Amino acid sequence: MDARQLEYFLAIVDHDGFGRAAQALHIAQPSLSQAIAGLEREVGVKLFHRVGRRVVLSDAGGELIGPARQVLRDLRTAKATMESLKGVQRGRVELVTMPSPGIEPLSTLTRVFTERHPGITVEAGAAFTVDEVVQQVRQGACELGLVGAPGVLRPPGLEVLPLQEQDFVLVGAGVPAGDPVPVDALAGVDLIASPPGSLMRQVVDDIRAAHPDVRIVAEVAHRASILPLVLAGAGVAVLPSAWATLARRAGARVARLDHPARLHVALLSRAAPLTPAAQAFRALARRFVEQAG
Repeated sequence: MDARQLEYFLAIVDHDGFGRAAQALHIAQPSLSQAIAGLEREVGVKLFHRVGRRVVLSDAGGELIGPARQVLRDLRTAKATMESLKGVQRGRVELVTMPSPGIEPLSTLTRVFTERHPGITVEAGAAFTVDEVVQQVRQGACELGLVGAPGVLRPPGLEVLPLQEQDFVLVGAGVPAGDPVPVDALAGVDLIASPPGSLMRQVVDDIRAAHPDVRIVAEVAHRASILPLVLAGAGVAVLPSAWATLARRAGARVARLDHPARLHVALLSRAAPLTPAAQAFRALARRFVEQAG
């Protein structure tokens, strides 16, 4: 098998079919089908099952995804390393981030990084859970991952750089006086919340347990929608402190919440060699931690 075949295989996986993959690759669909048929003959197993006009990934195909991404990632790393030896200061930092770390520290890290490396683009993909980030980094879909978790992470096979701990803040016109605001002062508050499963939602549920009259007036899966709802006067939100500066600039009242929960933010990376751009970003993140300490 060769890199082209693996690239074609992953395009079908990522675009959910031969037709869209062929369009993304800018090749004719028969050429794509022929390349995959050759790969299947070479490995001796079917990678896809044809079900009507659809294709479904086989068990063998599922097992190939991780190694295929790793091979292509390693090839890109090797190429970027050679380019850096020639003095080329171009490239991309490919990372994936959860919503709150994607506000801070990503904003600060990106600003400083792009000032120091103007020829390099930071490409930040989105994920909503720690498991999503871990899987994407582990499979080589990206080199780096920003996560926010209830505690310290130690995912096997990945390097973890703890960056900061974020406490929680209350945002909105209905935030009671005081800073920090005790949970006891939140009786009758209308809250905007994320769906169950996140630490942010757990804090909201703790408030509701203390005050049965507290209502969730909106349950929002997309975290980026929470602050606009707050600014529209729909209710009060509990958010990690990463959002505090942005909320204040938008004119919202912000106060710390007196609650023990902390969001542990960390940068994940593969143990395998990183591209020079990713190495530089991780080195900057390490300096960020040292300066904060």
